[in-house]
Amino acid sequence: MTAFSLLLLVCHVSSAVKHTLKYYTTASSGVENQPEFVIVALVDGVQAAYCDGSNKILEAKQEWGRKVFDSDPQLYQRYSVECFENQPNLFKATISSLKQRFNHSTGVHTFQSVEGCEWDDTTGEVAGSVHYDYNGEDFIAFDVSTLTWVALKQQAFLTKLSWDVQRARLKYNQRFITQICPERLKTYLQHGRSSLLRTDRPSVSLLQKTPSSAVSCHTTGFYPDRALMFWSKDGEEIHEGVEHGEILPNHDGTFQMSVDLNVSSVQEEDWRKYHCVFQFIGAEDAIFTKLDKTLIRTNWVKPYHVTVPVVAAAVVVLALVAMATAGGYLVHKQRKEAADSTELPEATNLNTAS
Repeated sequence: MTAFSLLLLVCHVSSAVKHTLKYYTTASSGVENQPEFVIVALVDGVQAAYCDGSNKILEAKQEWGRKVFDSDPQLYQRYSVECFENQPNLFKATISSLKQRFNHSTGVHTFQSVEGCEWDDTTGEVAGSVHYDYNGEDFIAFDVSTLTWVALKQQAFLTKLSWDVQRARLKYNQRFITQICPERLKTYLQHGRSSLLRTDRPSVSLLQKTPSSAVSCHTTGFYPDRALMFWSKDGEEIHEGVEHGEILPNHDGTFQMSVDLNVSSVQEEDWRKYHCVFQFIGAEDAIFTKLDKTLIRTNWVKPYHVTVPVVAAAVVVLALVAMATAGGYLVHKQRKEAADSTELPEATNLNTAS
């Protein structure tokens, strides 16, 4: 059986992906040389837009983000009004009130929100959230199922009472999560299809320098870089004896990553219990590669016996030179052995009413 056929038997892939649009809003006081109000919009973890309310800067960060603004000038205008006027004033008033409530008169203080949605491009299912922090700690969150606010700490209860009676705002947050945000997300995906919807599956290799070395699960050629990889035993992720490498770029714009497993204490009969797992973040399924000696690529060669693995690791050249004479001279033999070994590879957001 070929190496490719073996790999197909131990690997499974699904391309279903959940896409996200999130707005991160930060208001601050007491921070020198930094804008007091900033909003960053991320689509699938990629920065799409940036707003500096203090310096009146609003710009798209990607070509497809600029196309969204160009196709809907009114959206750009709404973003500008919210970012430069409405939201900075709201956040400034809120952070001032919280400083008094917490008896914070001096120092650096922040009020932040994370608002957004998630859309499953296979099932069409939508989910979302609106969440606020004060000084980096959970403060209050919106419950879309009950249309109420949930105080995440005692000092947030007064804010909950105040915000719970703002019916228009509650209804808007519900519409933002279920309609406005998903529609904007789909618009971004439409204009950024070539990059945001691009998914390149990786090739997977098991690598080992010597029998006593760790087995490295190496993936390369995948895109985007929103991926994770780990070793599992009996279907459960393991951490002991595992060393994770960084995600590195390839010259063609794709990415590569490795995760090593120390097999020195793994009994041979237990190898089949281990799998290297690669998964795109947001994808439902993953690629599973079984820990199998027949799949391991190595540059190690036994001294007098070379076993060629599934992907050839060495080429042995034997040269026999026989010299003899007709007058009873002894036969002299010389033997040369050379091996070429393979080298191991490598937020309140722009949340505006539409």
